[in-house]
Parts: sequence; C-alpha cells; structure tokens
Amino acid sequence: MADWVKVAGGLTAISAGSRTTVWGVNAASAVYHYTNYDGSPWINIPGGLSDIGAASDGTVWGVNSGNQIYRYTGDQTTTNWVGISGSLVRIDAGSRTSVWGVDSAGAIYRYTNHDANPWIKIPGVLSDIGAGADGTVWGVNAGNQVFRYTGDQDSSNVWKSVSGSLKRIAVGSRTNVWGVDPAGSIYRYTNNDAAGGNPWIKIPGTATDIAAGADGTAWHINTAGEIYRYTGDQPS
Repeated sequence: MADWVKVAGGLTAISAGSRTTVWGVNAASAVYHYTNYDGSPWINIPGGLSDIGAASDGTVWGVNSGNQIYRYTGDQTTTNWVGISGSLVRIDAGSRTSVWGVDSAGAIYRYTNHDANPWIKIPGVLSDIGAGADGTVWGVNAGNQVFRYTGDQDSSNVWKSVSGSLKRIAVGSRTNVWGVDPAGSIYRYTNNDAAGGNPWIKIPGTATDIAAGADGTAWHINTAGEIYRYTGDQPS
C-alpha cells in the first residue's frame, strides 16, 4: 500500500498526538510509546491499559479493562501513572486541557482540569470519541452515526450530525479527522460538510483503529494487529 508504511509490532489500540507522540496498547494490555525510529519502534511503558489517548503536547491518558482512568506522569515522576476518579471505556486527549471520554453506557465526559472533581457530563450518547489539539471534538455512536461537537459555540445544539457511517474516529485538529467504518474502510475528512456533498474521502487500507495527530500524522492498525503509518501526503 503506497499510502501506508508498515511499522514492526502488534497493537490493538493506537493514538497519535503528533509525529513524535504516538502510543499504543496490545492485546495483553501492555503499553508502548513510539521511539521515532522505525528500526526499533517501540518502548514498553509499565502499566496495563485497554485504550489510550495521546496529545501533541505530550499529555497521555488511558483506561484499563476495569474502566479505571489514568494520566501518564512518567515524564515528571518515577510513578508512571496517576489514577483519576471516574469510569470510562474510551478516552482521548487533544491537549493537557482537552481530555474526553465515554463510559460503558455511552455517556460523554469532559475533563475539568481539576483532579478533585475531574469530569463534567456532556449531553449525548457516543461509543467512541476523538479530541484535537485545537479543541475540536468528534464522536460516533453505536449506530455508527457521526457527530462534531459544537457545544462551545451553541449550547442549544451540542453535537452537529455529519453524514457518514463510522465506528472509530480520530481527531488531530479541525482539519485532520479520520475514521473507520464498520467494514474496516478508512476515511479522511474533506473539511467540507456541505449539504449534498460527501464529507469523507476513502483512503486505501483496512483498519480496526485509527490515530490522527495535530500535525497531520495518521496511523492505523488492522485486524491482525499490524501497525501502519500514513505516508500518502509525502512524495512517492
């Protein structure tokens, strides 16, 4: 696939904040951080997670199979993860101040930036969520419907429906949004919601999870756990 370069390793979930901030989790819940060197691409980080969110400013959050929530502190202290109260099944971080998650019932939560009372509930029901460095947030629900967050612009219309059918969504920024449909096809947002138009362009490849960074970076993993980095925006 000319659009993707395979990177050694095996993951079940992946998140990218930027070209140099890429994290993943494998089937055994082991956590990995990209070394920025494809010859030896991954370093194991102590801990066990089922989903992970990495931001361009280095912020990383994760949840485990028991829906417990953690923030990465390994770059600040000898304790790699600090537990945060709450219960989430999916999490994503756009920045230190933009962290979003979804619980097992589909309820949506936004981080308050205050650990003592960390979450505010946002109206709506989603199954996956993506948060960008610029505050952009998208989500998909169990029916594979696609939504973009508009609650910071119009409190009476918190989510705007966007045409398409996706089961996974990843957001690096307002202009770098990627998704995976129920059949595993990969789509990139065209930045045009215009009525009657198709806001998505299909990108070659099949995926089970997708990652998008603020700088245009994109990664995906497939059903076999194989890892790919997007190179379709670079000279062939």
